[in-house]
Amino acid sequence: MIDSHCHLDHEPLFQNLNEVITRSKDVGITKLLTICTNLDSFENIKKIINLDPIIYGTFGIHPHDADKNLVSKDKIIENSKYSEKIIGIGESGLDFYYNNSDKNNQVKSFINHIEACLELKKTLIVHSRNAEKDTFNILNQYKNTDIRILMHCFTGSHDFAKKLLDLNSYFSASGIITFKNSSELRETFSFIPNDKIIVETDSPFLAPIPMRGKKNEPSFIRYTLEKLAEIKKLTLVKMDEITTNNFNKLFSFK
Repeated sequence: MIDSHCHLDHEPLFQNLNEVITRSKDVGITKLLTICTNLDSFENIKKIINLDPIIYGTFGIHPHDADKNLVSKDKIIENSKYSEKIIGIGESGLDFYYNNSDKNNQVKSFINHIEACLELKKTLIVHSRNAEKDTFNILNQYKNTDIRILMHCFTGSHDFAKKLLDLNSYFSASGIITFKNSSELRETFSFIPNDKIIVETDSPFLAPIPMRGKKNEPSFIRYTLEKLAEIKKLTLVKMDEITTNNFNKLFSFK
C-alpha cells in the first residue's frame, strides 16, 4: 500500500514519527508521500524524508498560504531540486471555501507551480475546494502539454471529474469516500477509470470510518482502500495492486 498524501510535519504525527512509521510498515505500506504546505513546512520535510527509505516529499505552497508564501516559479524549482526524494510539486491550487488568501494570489501561486512542474517534469498535486470552474480553466490552458496532474483528496462533481479526465488527470481517494453522506462521491469514483485512481489519508485529517474521531495516520489507509475496492467490485489485493502501480507510474518509479 502507498499513502500518496500525508502531512508528517503536522502534530500529532511529527512528535511520534518513529511509531507512525512502524505502524505504517506493519500494515504493509511501502511508500509515504509527505506533502509540503508552506516554507516552514518544507524545513521539516527536508528532515523527515531522511528518516526512512519509504518516505518521500514534495515542495509546494497551499492556497491558504498564498498571501504569506507567494513564491516564484524559480523558487519552486530551486526547492524541488533539494533532493531526489522530492518527487512532486504541491499541494497547490485554489480554495474559495475558506478564502484564507486573496484569490488573485492563489491564482498566481497556482500558475507558478504549474510552470515549475512543466520545467521539472514532476507531478502537480492539486487542491481544489469550491473552485471547480477556475481550477479547470487554469489547468485546461495546459491541455496540450505533458503536465501530470493529481487531484488530491478529490471530492468534486462527476462533471468536474469528466473534464479533468480529458486532461489525463489522476484522482486520489481519501477517507471521505467512507463517510455515510458521501454516496455521490462514491458514484463518481465508480465512474473514474481504475488506471486513474490512487489513495491517500491526508493525515492527520479526515480519519476514515471506523476511525472517525481519531487523529488520522498513514496506517489507516487500509480502510479507504477497502471501501474503494468495494466501490470498484474488486478484491482488496487487486485494488492495492492497481493503486500502487498507478502511483509508481504517476511519480516515475520503475
